[in-house]
Amino acid sequence: MAVALWAARMERLLSGREEKAMTLLLPESRRQRLERVQRSDKRQEVLCAYTMLYLALRQQYGWRRTPEIELSSMGKPFFPEFPEVHFNISHTAGAVLVGVSDEPVGVDIERIRPVSLRYMQRIAGVATEEAFYRSWVCREARAKRAGAGIGALIGQESPLQNGEHFYFLDVFDGYVAGVATRSEEEPGKVHKYFLDEIL
Repeated sequence: MAVALWAARMERLLSGREEKAMTLLLPESRRQRLERVQRSDKRQEVLCAYTMLYLALRQQYGWRRTPEIELSSMGKPFFPEFPEVHFNISHTAGAVLVGVSDEPVGVDIERIRPVSLRYMQRIAGVATEEAFYRSWVCREARAKRAGAGIGALIGQESPLQNGEHFYFLDVFDGYVAGVATRSEEEPGKVHKYFLDEIL
């Protein structure tokens, strides 16, 4: 199956009532992790990402709840009850991205923001913010699909391996997003939402 993708743009802060409603959609393990997130903007990004996962699973499989989530030894989230369903989420300031597939998948979304030229050249060998984030999104999505650690993001970008595919996605202005997969099928169109449409 092709990777199915959902993205949401968070153009405003959540109200307290919205935060509560979204928190109820989280599996217990995610609620406990969320309590440790101190910054309210980061907490809201996580809530929106998991709300989009809930909506994606409901649309794709008809599920009425998000199953419990565990982490592999390298930190990759998975559903122990449904090992045949793979997912990945990403969030950045103002936007989230979710991918669902029948095989391992990695997604990343980044808001294009200022980066020093020195850092861009050291990490990605590029000279513009857009080029830097395109390189970063590709690396991060591939690392997340493989279940690799953060070390995979540093150093030279490695070429795609045999059977590995990466696609940039059309999401929102001012953002770069991508998906890594081993599926032969190109991902379909991204289901895009704004915050008021998912609440």
